[in-house]
This record gives sequence, structure tokens and C-alpha cells, in this order.
Amino acid sequence: MEFDFKSVAAGFVLDGEFVSAVRFGTGHINDTFKMATTAQTYILQRINTSIFKAPELLMDNFVRVSSHIEKKIAIEKERNPQCRRRFLQVIRSRSGEPFYRDENNNFWRCYIYVDGARTYDVLETPAQAFAAAAAFGSFQLDLADMPGRLNETIADFHHTPKRLAALEAALAADVKNRAAEVGPELEYIFKNREEYSLLIDGMNNGELFERTTHNDTKLNNVLIDDVSGEGICVIDLDTVMPGLPHYDFGDMVRTGTSPAAEDELDLSKVGMRFEMFEALLRGFLSSAGKFLNPREKELLPFSGKLITLEIGIRFLTDYLAGDVYFKIHREKHNLDRCRTQIKLAQSIESQLPAMQKLLSEIK
Repeated sequence: MEFDFKSVAAGFVLDGEFVSAVRFGTGHINDTFKMATTAQTYILQRINTSIFKAPELLMDNFVRVSSHIEKKIAIEKERNPQCRRRFLQVIRSRSGEPFYRDENNNFWRCYIYVDGARTYDVLETPAQAFAAAAAFGSFQLDLADMPGRLNETIADFHHTPKRLAALEAALAADVKNRAAEVGPELEYIFKNREEYSLLIDGMNNGELFERTTHNDTKLNNVLIDDVSGEGICVIDLDTVMPGLPHYDFGDMVRTGTSPAAEDELDLSKVGMRFEMFEALLRGFLSSAGKFLNPREKELLPFSGKLITLEIGIRFLTDYLAGDVYFKIHREKHNLDRCRTQIKLAQSIESQLPAMQKLLSEIK
């Protein structure tokens, strides 16, 4: 799809004149571009409104979160101008909104590009894993005292039992006649179904507490500083909303512990590297440990398996439904993604005793 970027840029209050915009990043949902003007570099995104059906509420969350973090570091900013890189500075449209809607009803947002840092699709060292997990934990800690409750941009986003119900509905409909080829995947998913309500039940009975969480903590959603190696800025705030800390930590385990990409075809390459899990756990607890209760900490290792399986369920559901949610780049792409998640979940499951032992040593 082609866009008139100069026209879109004109809808925002930017420094300098528009120069160029090129596709940027590896996200599945939104269209992301790195945009340059004569004075500044920006990130420009077209929000996928077929997924995020209330983009105004999404951007209300985005602004509230960014503004709250900005206020938290206001004093430090006077001493260290570089700390501006720790939050996403939203650019307003010419009408004063934190978004711009073009003549074709495309919904755009823009924020200042954070320089001197990058994301990693596959973390290369335990130090990077520690830095990223500490950044996500600090993100939750920063928002722990944010007033009010954020909008729920996607209802029940990490409600695993409801994700399973959606899979069962897609399986029953089988609109693309694909059910016959996914028997082994379904067997493992259904075998674990009794675990899927553990976090939801814990929240309902008062053991776990709803907090403001990112809810999509792929490790490529935190910027790692090129020089210091620290996690400096959490990005992709579309799913920041009420949730459980385990959603964030579990997705870090899913995306940060395997050396393989989430759509790896050679499943022999997929598995949880324990040293990466240890770095994630230590990094997350270095910040989030300040507010988590003992039961919340106890369930962190299990959350890695749960969220990995939940995402596998979502990939398989989309495959059965005809690939209508996640962008695909090859035939059976979502099925490949599902199989990778299942292989990783099996690896996590086999190491859970050692993971719990490590947790007891850290506590």
C-alpha cells in the first residue's frame, strides 16, 4: 500500500520540512516508518484499526503513560538531558490531537525517534536480557502510582481460557479445511488446558493484583542503548492497559530465552536457554521485585510456559481462521509460529523445577 507521506507529515506539528519516510521494524500489526525532516527524525505509524478498533482510547493510554513517565524523570532530566530517551515523546497533530486522521481515514501517530539505541529480535547475551527485563520491570514500577485505570484497548488480551475458547470455535468452523493437519498441536494444547485459568483464578481470589502492564513484552519492544547496554526505553505501547505482571514476564521468557526466531522452521534450534531465563528473572526482580508479593513472584516461572502456549494458541487460531490477524509472509506461516511456541513451551516445562529453585535462591 502506498501513502502520501508528505501530506501525512503536514498533519503533524513537526520540526523542519519533510524529507523522506521508509518502512521500519519487524512488527506484525501496524505499519511503521522512520521519517526524516530537515531538523529531526521521527517514527510514524499507521495504526491498524481493524485490530485496534478504538484508536482514540489507545492514544489516550499512550499519552497518559508517556506523560506520567516524563513527570517521573523531570528532576533527573535537569541533570541528564539524555534521559529524554526514556519515554516516547508524542507529536500532536495540527488540531491538537495525539493522532492524525488522513483523507482516507487512515489513523496515524508520530513520536520522536530515540537515537543511539536499537532493538533485538533475538537477544545475544544474558546482559542484554537482564537490561531488557529490568527496563520492563521499571516500566511497571513507574506506572504503579499512575492515577486512574487505563482503557482496555483489546478486551481480554491475555485471558488464556478465552483464547482457548476462540481456538475451539475456529476449530469447529474450520473455514479453510485445515483442522486435519494440526492434530499434534491440538493434542499438546488441550493436554495443558487445566493450567490456563491459574492466573485468572489467582486474581479473582485475591492472590494476584491487577496492575498497569505492557502486555506485549517481546524483547524487540525495548530499546537497548548502543553504548551502555542498558534498557533505556519501552516502546510499542498499544497494549499498555490493566493486566498482570506475569503477562509481561511470561512474554519476555517466550521471546528472550530461545535462540531461534518465533517462526523458526528447524525446531531443533528452539529451546529455553536457562542462562537467559536467569538473566530475565534477576533483571525483572531488580525493579518489579519492589512491588510483587510472594505469590506473584512464585508464579513467574510458570508464566513463561503459559504465555508461550497462549501465543501458540493465538497463532493456531489465526491459521485455522484463514490468517486474518497476524501478517504472514509465506504459506503456513502462522502454523510454523504455533509449532515453534509449542516446542518452546515443552522446553520450559522440562526446566520448571530448576526455574523454581533459582527463584527461591533469589528471593
